Amino acid sequence: IMKPIHWEKIIEIACRWYVFIFLNLYGSGKIAGGQFYRRGELPPEVARTTLEQATAYELAWSFMGYSFWYILFIGSAQIVGACLLLWERSKLLGVMILFPILVNIIVFDLIFLDLKDALVNALLYFGMLLYLLYFNRARIARAWVALTPREEGGRVEPGPARWRSWLLAL
Repeated sequence: IMKPIHWEKIIEIACRWYVFIFLNLYGSGKIAGGQFYRRGELPPEVARTTLEQATAYELAWSFMGYSFWYILFIGSAQIVGACLLLWERSKLLGVMILFPILVNIIVFDLIFLDLKDALVNALLYFGMLLYLLYFNRARIARAWVALTPREEGGRVEPGPARWRSWLLAL
């Protein structure tokens, strides 16, 4: 007798690995210098461009590349968030880290960049994170109930007890 195939779990794992691979590549690429125009390393045509003449892409790419520490922060956050997706116990923390990063990338792509492929990719990764939240909705609901204060017998349950029950819920 064959065991039933749990397609939802297979899709969840595939989403986690897909986002892990690509956001690791993007994060590593940022740190290694493959994204953004870095200060002191502007392409000659961009360096000769005045602010008034610069395109939204040139301004955005130059701004994002201005600070190495900013690039390191964003690239590292993408790598850490992506790595956390690999383990069952940390996958939701990974989603929490990556969610605002991807929202920022999507807004940035919509406003400043005319690169449809980049936007489509960001939307795909974001959609996969949404699927992870949907797939884990019962765990999230249990954590929410454990974290939100509730009155029991006229008194609110103390904070540390809520946090312990939240950790156990995950």
